[in-house]
Amino acid sequence: MQIPCTVLVSTLFAVAAHAGYLGVPAHHALDYYAYPKYSFDYAVKDAHTGDAKSQWETRDGDVVKGEYSLVEPDGSVRIVEYSSDKHNGFNAIVKKVGHASHPSTLAAAPFGHNHGGYSSGGAFGYYG
Repeated sequence: MQIPCTVLVSTLFAVAAHAGYLGVPAHHALDYYAYPKYSFDYAVKDAHTGDAKSQWETRDGDVVKGEYSLVEPDGSVRIVEYSSDKHNGFNAIVKKVGHASHPSTLAAAPFGHNHGGYSSGGAFGYYG
């Protein structure tokens, strides 16, 4: 009977770790819980594409606070402030800053006029 190589290597690795050969004493249990604490932020402002956004967030234990913003396609800015903890759950406040600007629409072309490569024959493609 052949044992697959990956099973054999995994088994040997587990035995070595348990015996203390990988730098962890065999009599100490590993503590996989680390207190969650971090902070980050970033911002993007690309003049070529018009992409503009930012975000920051902090976490200390079970409390998370942050904010992000982005420019919407209509030109307004969406700002979301959020927080989360075990007592209040997740809460977000969404704000929209600025006025939406939409391009003016073009009037629809009259039916049957040679638009889109079809001759004036209506919807049935009469080419007379």
